Amino acid sequence: MKVDQAKRLKELERENIRLKRAIADSTLDKLTLKEVAEGNF
Repeated sequence: MKVDQAKRLKELERENIRLKRAIADSTLDKLTLKEVAEGNF
């Protein structure tokens, strides 16, 4: 693997982690809002 490919792979791995966190946060927000809307909170 060339150096530029390794750097790109690391960038993509960091972006993937960031996106996974964003999805997890969004999912948590959605579930919380659902609980509130159902009056279970």
